[in-house]
This record gives sequence, C-alpha cells and structure tokens, in this order.
Amino acid sequence: MSTDTSVPPPRAFGLGPSDAALLETLLNEAPIGFAFFDLSGRFRRLNRTLADVYGRDERECQGRTPGEVLSDPDDAASHDAAITTVQQRRAVVYGDRPLVGGTPESRTWALSWFPAYGEGDEIEGVALIAVDASDTHQVEVALRRSEERYRSLLKASNQVVWAATPEGEIREDCPEWRAITGQTPEEYLGRGWLDAVHPEDREPVERAWDDAFADNTTFDESFRVRTQSGDFRYYRSRAIPIVRDGELVEWVGANTDITTQREADEMRQRLTQQLGEAALRTVRLQKATSDLAEALTVEDVVQVMTEIGRSAVGVDRTAVALLDRDGLWLRVLNPDGVPDVPGTHPLEVGLDYSGTMSRAVRDRKPLIVGSPVELRALLEDDPEVLTFLEHTDEQAWVTLPLLSAGLPIGALRFAFTSQREVSDEEKVFLEALAGQCALALGRATLFEREHRTAEALQTSLLPEKLPEVKGVRMKAFYQSGTQHVQVGGDWYDAFPLPDGRVAGVLGDVMGKGIEAATGMSRVRNALRALAFSMPEPADVLTGLDRMFDATEGLDQVTTLVYFVLDPDTGQIDLSNAGHLPPMIVAESGDPWLVDAVPDTPLGVSSQRGHHNFFVRPGNTVVLYSDGLVENRKRSVASGLDELVTVASGARPGVVGDPQEMLNYLVGSMLDGYEQDDDVTLLAVHLPVLEAGQEM
Repeated sequence: MSTDTSVPPPRAFGLGPSDAALLETLLNEAPIGFAFFDLSGRFRRLNRTLADVYGRDERECQGRTPGEVLSDPDDAASHDAAITTVQQRRAVVYGDRPLVGGTPESRTWALSWFPAYGEGDEIEGVALIAVDASDTHQVEVALRRSEERYRSLLKASNQVVWAATPEGEIREDCPEWRAITGQTPEEYLGRGWLDAVHPEDREPVERAWDDAFADNTTFDESFRVRTQSGDFRYYRSRAIPIVRDGELVEWVGANTDITTQREADEMRQRLTQQLGEAALRTVRLQKATSDLAEALTVEDVVQVMTEIGRSAVGVDRTAVALLDRDGLWLRVLNPDGVPDVPGTHPLEVGLDYSGTMSRAVRDRKPLIVGSPVELRALLEDDPEVLTFLEHTDEQAWVTLPLLSAGLPIGALRFAFTSQREVSDEEKVFLEALAGQCALALGRATLFEREHRTAEALQTSLLPEKLPEVKGVRMKAFYQSGTQHVQVGGDWYDAFPLPDGRVAGVLGDVMGKGIEAATGMSRVRNALRALAFSMPEPADVLTGLDRMFDATEGLDQVTTLVYFVLDPDTGQIDLSNAGHLPPMIVAESGDPWLVDAVPDTPLGVSSQRGHHNFFVRPGNTVVLYSDGLVENRKRSVASGLDELVTVASGARPGVVGDPQEMLNYLVGSMLDGYEQDDDVTLLAVHLPVLEAGQEM
C-alpha cells in the first residue's frame, strides 16, 4: 500500500482501465460522502463531497486523524469511536447525525461505517459512506414534533383517543382509558369498555354505537363512566368512520371528560331556575298583595288566600283561623279548609290544643311538616293525630302564624295530599304571604266593625214605617252596595205636615262609612225641623244651605229631592238640590222624567227655586238614587233612558202597587250589572178616586 494513497490499488476483479476510471469518477463526483481510514484511524482518501462538508481541501485531510481535521472535539470523538468499533467488532456501524457541528442549521447525514478487507480477509481499514438525509430527517422531526404536540393537546384537553374495527370492536389497547376505569386489557377490548358505562346510560349508548357503525355515521354521545375510585364522571365520546378507497377501514374516536362543564351547566341551569322561580314568586306575591288589598271582608280574604294557595303554591286545602278578642280561642273561618275526618282540627279550640295551628300561634313561628311521620314526631304521637292520619288524605302541611304588630291574630294552614319538601326560598315566600294575609285580615276586621256600626246607625235613622195620609201609599227600597260593602249616605224620609199635606225626601251624602252616615243623620234631622216650621221646599233647602255653612265641610257633597204633596188636589211642590229628576209612572200612557233643571247641591250658594205639577190619581211618583241608574258599565244619561224604557214595560198590576213597582224597577235595572253603590228608592202612589169623590 502506497503512503500516497488512502487505499491500495483496487483488486483486479476483471476491471479494465476504463472501469477503474469510471469508479474513480463516481467516488469523486457522487453526491455522497466517502472516506477511507487506515488502521491507525488516519484519512487515506476522501472525496470532494465529504471534504466540502468538513470545510477542508482533500489533500489537507490525507494522512491526518479526525482530531487534526475537525475543529469540534465532539465531531472528532464520534469519528474515532466509530472507527474503533468497526475494527474491534468487525461490524457495520450506522448513525444519523450532523457530521460537523450540532446546530439546528447543520445538515443531517446517514452514516455507514464498515470494515474494508484485504487479501486473507484481514481488515485493512475502515470505510465511511455518508448520505445527506437532511430532508428526510426534517420530515421525521416535524412528524415527531406534531405527534408530541398532538399528545400534549390531548392531555391538556382530557381526551382519550381510541380506535375500533369497522365492525365496532376494540382491538387496540388504550392505557389512558384503562387508567381512568381500572379495567385490564382483556376487560377493555371488544365491547368491554361498555362495562364501565353507568348502568342507566349503557343501553342507549350501545344502541347509538350500533346505529353509528351500521350507517357509517358519526357517533356522538355523552354518558357517565365509573372511575377506579367508584365515582362516576361525565364523558363525551365522539368517533368518525375512516374511509379509504370507498371502504371503511376503522373508527377513530376521542373520549373527553366533560364533568366540569356538565357541573357548570347544571349549576347555571339551577341558578337560572332559581332566578326564574324567585321572579315568579315575586310576581305571585305582588298579585297576592293586590288581590288582598281589594278583599274588604274577612270572607273575601279567605277566598283570596284559598285561590293563592292553590295557584301559587299547589296547595290542596287552605284554612284560615282567627283568635277571639281575648286571644284564647282559635276559630277556623272556612270549615272546608280542614278535612271532615275523625281526629281533624276542631273549628273552634283553645290554644292549649295539640294541633299545628294552635302550636304555630303559641310558638309564633312556622311549622313545616313534610310527611305523616314528621307530624307524628312533632305532636308526639298524640292519639287524635294518629286517628287523623288513619283517615285523612293529607300528607304534608305548612302552618304559619298570622302576626300583626308582632302579636298573633290567627293562623294560616296549607295542606298537601302528597309529601312535600319546602325549600328555604319557598319558606320565605310563604312567610311573606302570611304577613300579607295578616294585614288584610286586620283591615277586613276593622272594616266589618265599622260597617256594622254605620249600617246600624243608618238603619236606625231610616223610618221603620212610612205614613199613609188620605189613601196616599208610600213605599221605599234600600240596598247597600255589594262591591265595596260599605254603607253610604243614601237616605229617604216621609212624614205628614201639620196642614194635612205629606212631605217626602230622598237624598245622598257623598262618601262611605261612618262619616257619610252621620252626615246623612244631621241633614235628615235638620230637614225635619225646618219642614215643620216652614214647609215649602225652597225655604227648607235655603235653611239647609245655612246649616251647611255652619256645620258641614265643603267636601261633604249632598244632593236631595224634597217635595210636599197635597193629597186632596194631587199637587206636588218640589225642589231639587243637584239630584236626579223624579219619574212619573202613569196608570195609562208612557212614563216620563220631571222636566225641571236641578239646583246646586246643598252648601253651594244659589237661589233655591221650586217646581209644581199635578199627579193624576192612579199615577206613581218615583224618587231614586244614582246607584239605580249608574255603574261602571253604564253612564247616568244612558241609565236614565233605560229607566224610562223599563218603566214603560211594567204591567198594570205593577203600576198600581208601589212596592211591586219598586221591586220591578230594581230587578230590571240591576240585572246583569255589578252593584257598585247603594240603591235607594221612594215611591208615592195616589189612589184612584171613587165615583163621586172629589179631590
């Protein structure tokens, strides 16, 4: 072997001079690197490609070691290690690394180190072949990085990737899934993964999976999965079919833990529901407050509470009880609010009674009982309670004290025919409802007390019997309003005068209650006193004006019609202080309203006039209050027209009987209308003259 060459002359294997030249050209011009090292590890030959990688001239490298050629000690060491390994083991060594340097910009070479044999199969050196694999390496690195990123993304998103055969069977292990469920590979493969699904979810999930691979459609289901700890977590599983050349080759899917998202959604739904329920309770409480504000009597309050309990709380029975004035006895106001069975709560009972209403009043706090067992425990298995539970259909109860100014005035009992759990929000609503009920009952109790007083006063001031002078028949009708159930200032009166004539009056003091009733009393008494001293209508009303200026307020508006009738002649002298015109109902012919413009109401300064006319025998004069002709659906003008029309349809027998006439007019005029105001009428009927009798 010549010291000037890195390899001995090629052996003669039938190669001619042209063949040797071709081999030399390939070694020098090929895009692969080539080097030959002797047994001492020195370069004996290298081609131009490899010399360019080293950054050296070919001649500079010959006869030198890698450490003398390469500037980076790591590069030289890797060369020496490969040469030594090949010499010692007679093996081929492969590598995949930058030949020079280790920066990201360095190109990657596929290295093959193998022994070179001479005659007698002795190693004469080591050959290196280097192939530029930078492009392939970059693709592999990019692929590896993509795979690492993908796996990192799956871990960050709690996803478990799995694959299945076209028939929907799991054939590849999934350690991530098994780490969650604790299944062994044998338990997981096939369809074993379904064993970890919640029993309630398994059938619909398996059916959806069968449908998906039968139709080659996307599988997308959410279900609960049992974990190793025995708890259940929510997972969403989504898989798509992989089709290649028109044929389904496999299914690829991912399971995502959505427990946190599911819990957040459920929490959001609960909050939305709670907000909606709170808003609904607020609306219901506002409506209850409004309805209770319109309930004037205790009976009205009970009816409103029964409806509210049914519609707003789902109550099957509602009972309202009130304490007596001494606060010792509790009386149920609506008997149908408690079941009619043995052992039921008595309609009137002392506060020492062992019942929920008595106890709520004694303790001044709500009692919420969700089941019969709780009721037995609360009332300590009282014998009457046991009897009651054997016969009643009630299963849950809410009893609340009714408090006014901190003191109990009664109790409110709600009963359900099924067991019921009352939430804290419902309890707050029920307590607010009980508070509104207590206020309404307090108002209704005071109102009824005032109503009874005013009604008694008004009744005492109205004449028990109207006089009958020389055959003149007088009848009256009075009915208090049903809408507001408050007595008003309507009144009527009739009395004989010293000169043989008859005086009559019908009036209305605006307003309701005690104030209106007492105002009516003062006007009535003053009118009687004036009529006996100066009976003419204009004089009486003038005197009442002076009395009003001295004793009544400007807001005490009073209207009236006052007349004086001469029974002998049928002449009527009449003055009208702002009231509706009287109506004349003839025995034969159409009825009509007295055509006289009314003066101002009492107390409003004006010169009082009077109107006189004659009433024929057999005719009837009718005086009335505005409650007969006016209401929320009918104006005064249309009411007056309707009154005349109704009167014209009266039968002859009705026209001749003043009481029948009044009953007929009231029945016809109020039919189909809600009575808002008091209705008061006074009828004066002149008798028919007998033959030869003169007026």
